[in-house]
Amino acid sequence: MKEYNLNIKQRSEISIVEDILHKINKEFLLGEEKFVNLLIAVTEAVINAVVHGNKNNPGKQVYLNLQYDDKEITVKIKDEGEGFDPKKIPDPTSNENLFKESGRGIFIIRSLVDKFEFKTDKSGSELILTMYKK
Repeated sequence: MKEYNLNIKQRSEISIVEDILHKINKEFLLGEEKFVNLLIAVTEAVINAVVHGNKNNPGKQVYLNLQYDDKEITVKIKDEGEGFDPKKIPDPTSNENLFKESGRGIFIIRSLVDKFEFKTDKSGSELILTMYKK
C-alpha cells in the first residue's frame, strides 16, 4: 500500500491535489474515463470541504489521505467544519431543484466513484472515495 498525505487551506491549491492524482495514476494505470471521474470527484470534494465545510477560513485545513495498491485507490477528504446532516441536502433531481446553482456536489461525487462513504460530526465531515482498477 502506497500513501500520500496533503493539507489544503484554499481553493487555489487544488492543482496540488490534481498533480498527486496524475502521479499516482502513472503507476496505477486507471483507465482514462475512470481517472477523469476520480479527478472530478476528488476536486469537487476538496472544493466543497474548503468552501462549505471550512467556510473559506484560512485557519482551517482540509486533510487528504490518498492510498493505493494494485487493486484500488482510496481518497479520504476531511474538513474542520461543523459537520452537517446529509439528509437535509435537497434532492438535486427533483423539479424544484433542477435549476438551482448549488446542491449537486455530493450527488455528482457519489455518481462518479465506485464506492462512496460519508462521515460527519461536530468536528467536520469526511468523504471516502474509492475507485477500483477493474
